[in-house]
Amino acid sequence: MIYIRILFAVLLFSAVIYSQQGSTVYVIKIDGSINPSTSDYIHKSIEEAKNNNAVCLIIELNTPGGLLKSTRYIVSDILGSPVPVIVFVSPGGSQAASAGVFITLASHIAVMAPGTNIGASHPVSGDGSKMDSTMSEKVTNDAAAFIRSISEKRKRNVKWSEDAVRNSVSITETEALKDSVIDLVANDVNDLLAKIDGREVETSTGKKILNTKNASIVNFEESWFQKFLGIVSDPNIAYILMMLGVWGIILEFYHPGAILPGVVGAICILLGLYGLHTLPINYAGVLLILLAIILFIAEIKVTSYGMLTVAGIISMFIGSMMLIDSGSPLETAIYISMKVIITTVIIIAGLFALLAWIVVKAHRRKAMTGVSGMIGEIGEVFIDIVNGTGTVKIMGEIWKADSNENIKKGDKVKVLDVKDLTIVVQKL
Repeated sequence: MIYIRILFAVLLFSAVIYSQQGSTVYVIKIDGSINPSTSDYIHKSIEEAKNNNAVCLIIELNTPGGLLKSTRYIVSDILGSPVPVIVFVSPGGSQAASAGVFITLASHIAVMAPGTNIGASHPVSGDGSKMDSTMSEKVTNDAAAFIRSISEKRKRNVKWSEDAVRNSVSITETEALKDSVIDLVANDVNDLLAKIDGREVETSTGKKILNTKNASIVNFEESWFQKFLGIVSDPNIAYILMMLGVWGIILEFYHPGAILPGVVGAICILLGLYGLHTLPINYAGVLLILLAIILFIAEIKVTSYGMLTVAGIISMFIGSMMLIDSGSPLETAIYISMKVIITTVIIIAGLFALLAWIVVKAHRRKAMTGVSGMIGEIGEVFIDIVNGTGTVKIMGEIWKADSNENIKKGDKVKVLDVKDLTIVVQKL
C-alpha cells in the first residue's frame, strides 16, 4: 500500500513539474503602421498559440497608427481569442498611437514599458488633411463608440478612452497606470511574465489562470511572404511599383515583342494593385494615371511637338496626388509622400522624353537596309552600261542597272532609285 502512495506522489509531482516546464508563451512584434498584413499576422499568431496550447500571446507593440478597417479585424480577433492576449507597448521610446490605442485597450492585459506613451486616436483623412465637419463628426462618433465598447468590455477607463478619440489626448505609462488605462508597467518580457504569473483573465472560452513563471518563450516570426506583403502594403512602395509597371508597359508598346518589359511591368502593376487595394483609392486618380499612359503612347503615333507628353506628365502628377481618397477615415495619416510623387513623376517623364528622343532620332536617320537603304549609295560599274543597261557592284552585291547614259566599267555611279530588282543610277 505504501508503495502505491509513493508512486502516486511521484506521478503527481512529475505532472506538476512537466506542466510548468512544458508551458509556452508566444511573442510577436509589431513595429510599424497597422495594415491588412499586420491584421493577418496577428490572426495567424493567435491561431498558432491556440493550436500549441500556449499560456498566452504577447504582442510587443510600437505603432503610429493605421487603417481603421484593419484595426477592427485585430480587435475582433483579440476579443474572441481563447488564448489570453497581452499587448506590451515596448521597448522604451515606443508608442501606441491612434490604432494602437484600440488594440492595447482590447487586450486581456495591457502593459507598457518605461518611457512609452499611448493616445492620440482622433481619426483623420487618408492624406492627413482635415475632413469636412459633417464627415469628421460621423467618423469621430463612430470611433468613439467603438473605443467605448472596448473599454467597457475590458473594464478600463472609458472617459479617457473617449477623450483619446475626441480630443487626441496622449499620456505616459505612469499616467496610464494611474488612470486605469493599462494594468501593468514592466521593463521587459521577462519582467512582464513574472508580474502576470498567477493572474486570472476572462477569455472567450472562460476564465484562465496564467502560469508564466517557468514558461518558455517562443518568438513567432512573420513568414517571408507576410513580410513581403507588409512592404508592398506601404502606399509609397505600392505607388512606385505601379509607376514601374506603367514604364514597363510603355516600353513594350515602343518595342513590341520585347516581352521582358511587358512581363515585368505587368507583375509590378499587380503587386502595386495589391498594395493599393488595402487603401482607400480615389478612382478619379486612377483614371488620370491611365489617361497619362494613353497620352504617352499616343505621342509615338501623333506629331504633337511634345504637347501630348506635357499633358501626360500633368495628368500623371494630378492623378498621383488624388490617388488616395482624402474622404476615407483612417486612424492615422497614411498617404503617398509628396517627395515620392514628385521624384517618380520627374524620373518617369525624363525616361519617356529620352525614349521619345531616341525614337524620333531613329525615324530621321537614313535607312540602312532594304530598298530605302540603297538610295544615295555609291557603287562601281561592273559591266559597261550601254544603251541604258548594264550591271553595277554596290554594297558587295551585283545589281542590274539602268541609266540614261553610257557608263564604262570601273566608273563610279550613284543610286537614284530602285525598281523591282533593277537600280537606276547616275554617273558621278
